[in-house]
Amino acid sequence: MSVPVLTIDGPSGVGKGSVARIIAQQQGWNLLDSGAIYRAFALAVDSRAVDIADEVVLVEIATNLDLEFKTQEGSELVSVYLDGKEVSSILRTEKTGEMASKIAAIGVVRSALLKRQQDFAVAPGLVADGRDMGTVVFKEAEFKVYLSASSDARANRRLKQLQAQGHEGIISQILAEVEARDARDSSRKHSPLKPAKDALIIDTTELSLMEVVAQVSELVKA
Repeated sequence: MSVPVLTIDGPSGVGKGSVARIIAQQQGWNLLDSGAIYRAFALAVDSRAVDIADEVVLVEIATNLDLEFKTQEGSELVSVYLDGKEVSSILRTEKTGEMASKIAAIGVVRSALLKRQQDFAVAPGLVADGRDMGTVVFKEAEFKVYLSASSDARANRRLKQLQAQGHEGIISQILAEVEARDARDSSRKHSPLKPAKDALIIDTTELSLMEVVAQVSELVKA
């Protein structure tokens, strides 16, 4: 890679986004939340009432996706704009996540969004989180991490996140959704979820956020 790239892959609920934001801030590197790209694309498709079986239209939308990430001044939070509208909160809903997971399994969509993701690798460096950052998008990345955690732990984290946002959730339903998404992401034909062969694998089930950050930070420093 012409610039240093750290990839952080793993299923939903393992803390990829939080770890990536902190490491990017520590290193002064750029940040790529690939999940936000797929979620924004899912929103664009849904708002146009497009049949996801129509691959020609899907590619057209992906190619012309009007997407922008803006860092809030004095904050580590990143705002996402789709077609000029701020959509950050909508992107994090379960409905959008489910749509994104289904659409992400379509090969032509992944191909159309590949270049868009690779363009984020600019100086001084990049932290990229997702599901195939280290295996497909940035195969030659200098640093690779794969985060995992038990499905029960991830479902409980999601429930707490929803409650903190003022929403309700049923743990059995959330757990079922987590396991269904895992199965879909791991078994899809194109870019299935799996650790890169040269990735550092960290089980976050019993670890705090900062304990995970410390391990990833040590990898980059070393």
